[in-house]
Amino acid sequence: MKIFLTQLVNGFSLGSIYALIALGYTMVYGIVKLINFAHGDVMMVGAYTGYFVLVFLGASPFGLVCAFIAAMFVCALLSLLIERCAYRPLRSAPRLNSLITAIAVELILQNLMRVLPFVGPDPRQFPTMPVKLINFGPIVISNIQLIVIFSSAVLMLVLNYVINYTRAGKAMRAVSYDMGAASLMGINVNRTIAVTFVIGSVLAGAGGVLYATYYPSIDPMMGYIPGLKAFVAAVLGGIGSVPGAMAGGILLGVAETMVKAYLSSQYADAISYCILILILLVKPAGLLGKKRVIKV
Repeated sequence: MKIFLTQLVNGFSLGSIYALIALGYTMVYGIVKLINFAHGDVMMVGAYTGYFVLVFLGASPFGLVCAFIAAMFVCALLSLLIERCAYRPLRSAPRLNSLITAIAVELILQNLMRVLPFVGPDPRQFPTMPVKLINFGPIVISNIQLIVIFSSAVLMLVLNYVINYTRAGKAMRAVSYDMGAASLMGINVNRTIAVTFVIGSVLAGAGGVLYATYYPSIDPMMGYIPGLKAFVAAVLGGIGSVPGAMAGGILLGVAETMVKAYLSSQYADAISYCILILILLVKPAGLLGKKRVIKV
């Protein structure tokens, strides 16, 4: 029982990171129907930003807070650049054009980071605070896991408030429901979409720092697998559903951790793709997604 509870905590901490990244996928898709495959590499940029801040300030609580702020800020600026230069000109084009562009942006970010002289292709050790184990009865949890779970929970609560109780959130929901009608009602659609990209990338930047803290090694290709798993989490919960992305991330993290603990770590990555196939076969709309009828 102790092993099960410990692995459950591990799954929650890993799943909360997947949920943060998945929120970016699901928010962008919910508004512009675009699968932003560059999202995982935005997370990678956030991880590198946090790395340079922690190298400069040291691995301390203050340094970690500064790393979060810097990663969020840099990822927000990067998302504005990507949305304005790569996605906005293709908004009226067929969706396949935008999908190909997203893959191209992903490759550009990966290879750009590989050739930058202050980054390079070699893996780097991410600065982390010393690990301290804390006992809560039968559960053993580390200070790193507490930071991951607490930070993710706070960011998700803030996002929930922004979406449901602010003017920007109401505008995002309106544009998601009907972009044309929202434009006629005076909502600035371009600004709303840009804000959506910024919010998703801010969460990705925070997720990058948390992922690098959890797995303290970074390289220019590190965003590919977590980004793909976060996409699986978004599909599992229901692409376009914010609560679904949160639930899907947690479920995927728990499933992956349990497979590592009770079967083999070699099957951990495969379970994500098996879940994706099963959910598309059994419930294509996802656990919390809604079926949409398209009139022709």
